[in-house]
Amino acid sequence: MLILKGKHIYLRALEPEDLEFLYELENNTAIWEISGTKTPYARHVLRTYLDNAFKDIYEVKQLRLGICNNENRLLGLIDLFDFDPGHMRAGVGIVILESEDRNHGIGTEALTLLLDYAFATLNLHQVYANVGKDNEGSLHLFTKLGFEQIGIKKDWIRRGKEFKDEVMLQKINS
Repeated sequence: MLILKGKHIYLRALEPEDLEFLYELENNTAIWEISGTKTPYARHVLRTYLDNAFKDIYEVKQLRLGICNNENRLLGLIDLFDFDPGHMRAGVGIVILESEDRNHGIGTEALTLLLDYAFATLNLHQVYANVGKDNEGSLHLFTKLGFEQIGIKKDWIRRGKEFKDEVMLQKINS
């Protein structure tokens, strides 16, 4: 896998050594709403996932990369999902695990690197994202990088007894 390198971070394929990070991230109930997770993941399930993470995006329709700083510390994950080469589009998702690592440009740099890869290497025409309407940080990130709001899914995400709206965003490769 080509290493996608920026000034402060780089994106890389997941490695077996990422098991504990993935375990902590996937079992963090604070982000379950974003990922759609409803139950905890066992280490052996995540180990199996990592054992198969090498598979080609054209086969599994997903690409998950680690976001690392220049000191090689894994900070988060960025994904292309629902990859559709026929229609030349994919969804994108990003998560930075620790709150102290957010709002320092890491997400901007990671998303910029992934978009460059998606448009130039994978030849995608468009990338989309779904973001909770109350997730101001993510909405700011995506709109700053040229994503346009194309719709609102009303009462889309259930949080306890409440329902929250989700914003649909899209970036077309010009």
